[in-house]
Amino acid sequence: MTYRITGLSSAAFAPLFALDDAGLASLNARRVRAEADRGFPCRVSLVDAAQGESLILLHHVSHDVATPFRAAYAIHVREQARESAVHVDVPPPVFAGRTLSLRGFDAQGMLRDARLACPGEADAAIRALFESGAIAYIHGHYAAPGCVAARIDRS
Repeated sequence: MTYRITGLSSAAFAPLFALDDAGLASLNARRVRAEADRGFPCRVSLVDAAQGESLILLHHVSHDVATPFRAAYAIHVREQARESAVHVDVPPPVFAGRTLSLRGFDAQGMLRDARLACPGEADAAIRALFESGAIAYIHGHYAAPGCVAARIDRS
């Protein structure tokens, strides 16, 4: 059993970096600078931004399904992020040291199971969820702030 974690496409966010503050505000987005080397996880590169790095903070529909489990929340995207990160059978750097809520969905976008993974437990929890044939994909969320970390697919 293998799995694949892929960052979001940078192309979807590239036009945001050309906007001024007013243009971003009209989209309920903000340009921010990372205040530390940890705490500003990019959803494209799946790494934390370095202190001082420029990011866009925006509202993002992460689970765009026609079910009660449709979900959206704020995410960060690094200006330097050019390619979507891909991690096969290993959690990305942004999972390290964080407690995750892992939510397993079926092909229709309905929640079928979930796990809480403490730091260092993501791989085992992902594999445990995928043991069920009913789970088509998993959404990983940072447990404390609640924002989506990444989508995890069977590979």
